[in-house]
Amino acid sequence: MTTSTPGTRSTVSGPRSSDLSRQVTVTVCFVICIVGSMIGVGVFGGTPIAEAAGGALNADATYLAPASGAFSIWSVIYTGLGAYTIWQWLPSQRSSERQRSLGWLVAASLLLNAAWILSVQAGWVAVSVLVIVALLVVLAACFARYSRTPAANVIEAVVVDGTLGLYLGWVSVATCANTAAALTDAGFDGFGLAPEVWSVAILAVVAALGVALAAYGRGRLAPAAALAWGLSWIAVSRLNGELLSTGTAVAAVAAAAVVALAAVAYRVVGRNRIRPGTRALA
Repeated sequence: MTTSTPGTRSTVSGPRSSDLSRQVTVTVCFVICIVGSMIGVGVFGGTPIAEAAGGALNADATYLAPASGAFSIWSVIYTGLGAYTIWQWLPSQRSSERQRSLGWLVAASLLLNAAWILSVQAGWVAVSVLVIVALLVVLAACFARYSRTPAANVIEAVVVDGTLGLYLGWVSVATCANTAAALTDAGFDGFGLAPEVWSVAILAVVAALGVALAAYGRGRLAPAAALAWGLSWIAVSRLNGELLSTGTAVAAVAAAAVVALAAVAYRVVGRNRIRPGTRALA
């Protein structure tokens, strides 16, 4: 029987037949995700994402497209997901209630990640928006679940909370960029409003999302770091690319600052409320 107290991680219960299935599924989905990512960077004959779908997602396609350097964060995320895949195989994690609540969702996110890459490769930009929105919803569900209980130790805080937090933060930015690309590709004229007006408004929404995540997660740093990273690279793209927009760049920097400051503020407040000996806020 599993027992827990508010603010602490649930204890490990007895094994279930579904535990092994969950671990195997996560592993298989991770392999599929990695193969998909390799296709997305041009390995196995695939077209790099920036060049796929007629260049709809390249750095100068829309006002919300980040510069190419932003995508280096995927190396960190994929490394973390690999570590998570290994971590969930540890004997202590097989019957962990925390892993039971997260494992299937993580597996779904890995499949959606691969599906997004394949949809872009096929030139289905509108479909890719549906896929990335579904991915965002799944990662938000992960965030809601792991935020309820702190990690048992520093390693779990980094491998589980940190990885999934970076994943969520980056996909939040990518969803906005992807949606803007799909609308532009479809010929959306912004109802007569200047593109810069739309970009500033959307960046304000992203900043609000970052504040909401900081409040719910009591100042978890990983989602805020990934959000600030993506927003900063949008600013870089608008100041140095072919599609220049000082207003969008300023708004992106301001949004990044708001997200970072909110995370720090809520982290300080959250630290004062968390019992000694527990670990959270990754």
